[in-house]
Amino acid sequence: MDLCAVDPLANVFVAARLVEGGPSYAGALLGTDDGHRLRSMCWTSANVVPIGADDAALDAFAARLRRKRRRCSSIFGDAEQVLGLWRRLEKHWGDARSVRGDQPMLAVSSVPAAGAPPVDARVRRARMDELDQVLPASTAMFTEEIGYPPFVGSDRDYRRMVSSLIAAGHTFVITDGHQVIFKADVGSLAAGVAQVQGVWVAPEHRGKGLATPAMRAVVQQIIETIAPTVTLYVNAYNEPALRTYYAAGFRQVGKFATVIL
Repeated sequence: MDLCAVDPLANVFVAARLVEGGPSYAGALLGTDDGHRLRSMCWTSANVVPIGADDAALDAFAARLRRKRRRCSSIFGDAEQVLGLWRRLEKHWGDARSVRGDQPMLAVSSVPAAGAPPVDARVRRARMDELDQVLPASTAMFTEEIGYPPFVGSDRDYRRMVSSLIAAGHTFVITDGHQVIFKADVGSLAAGVAQVQGVWVAPEHRGKGLATPAMRAVVQQIIETIAPTVTLYVNAYNEPALRTYYAAGFRQVGKFATVIL
């Protein structure tokens, strides 16, 4: 946790997993030290996430990861570390589905000011009895973003994950009748940082000015009730999303990369 705290905005995903799982989750970590303290580490579950890794640490992590290809769906995190690790693994793991090397990491720590553009008052936390409405929105968002669906056959595991976010009060929605037309989740929470993921607008509602006031509402509710700082990362080529996030108060604080396997 001390190592995560060196950059709590960039490292919130791993910090959140450790908060959730405690010492038992340490088995998902590789680490390097200087004989006295931990210098770098790498989360190695379904996702691979390096933290504080220099070239020597990336060499060590790659040597241990070369035989674990089937366990991993992505590598993400600080762009320099992720791309450095991928250069070391690509010849062993084969081609990636996608390498997204420029993903601005954005953050905001203040609620929308009085007189600023409007906040959508319809944004609220999803309820457990709305799971069957949230699930299709989550599935559609994942499929659009990653390029393949989040489950094949049974949706049991994915349904459990979506349900856990709703139960924690970490899924924000706008509904229109029985349909979710906007959704955003807090996917990771640790050390006063909430990382937003899964932002989605129903296709028939896009281009109507819904996203910006909805995101402003999400930011306001997270800062007031969950964590004082909100972060997310987005593909640099997604100009509409960047415009939305900047209009919602976010500013770039780093650069991520994601390798989708």
